[in-house]
Amino acid sequence: MKIIKNGLLEHALQAESPNSNVRPDETDISLIVIHCISLPPGEFGGPWIDRLFNNTLPGDAHPYFHGIQSLRVSAHLLIRRDGSITQYVPFHKRAWHAGISCYKGRENCNDFSIGIELEGTETADYDPAQYDSLVTAIGALADTYPGICADRIVGHSEIAPARKTDPGPSFDWAFFRQQLARGKHGAI
Repeated sequence: MKIIKNGLLEHALQAESPNSNVRPDETDISLIVIHCISLPPGEFGGPWIDRLFNNTLPGDAHPYFHGIQSLRVSAHLLIRRDGSITQYVPFHKRAWHAGISCYKGRENCNDFSIGIELEGTETADYDPAQYDSLVTAIGALADTYPGICADRIVGHSEIAPARKTDPGPSFDWAFFRQQLARGKHGAI
């Protein structure tokens, strides 16, 4: 059963970001990149991630925000600590999540990837509800985009190793891959 229609994940809160554009080839979606984010760093909840991805982050709301308020970034999905999902960019469009990146010799990963942010840090355990939602979302993506399979799911650190370390050691890759292999929630 597909739960993606017109590039949107059913049951996800929609908060469209202006930080996206047309992919070079909408049919070439073949990689999932897992990230982590918390704003301010180490704090969960609140409106700040939404505000960052929608270019309305106030620089004076927290000292950390002053240095990032002018960034123009987005992700396709954000999975909050409670497992709830917000979608910022339709999957057929290019979100601005990977930056300078390369996967198996192919540069510009934003062109062919889907970016999924987990609300968290590299040092704090992710919540079980986040793994459940991630597996469910990836199952729907694999049902919709045939280029996505279990071995084409990577961390940001794998495609930009000189710049990024997320989702970090707190992300339990073995548990996550075990959930995928079990086909939990219809996943791959």
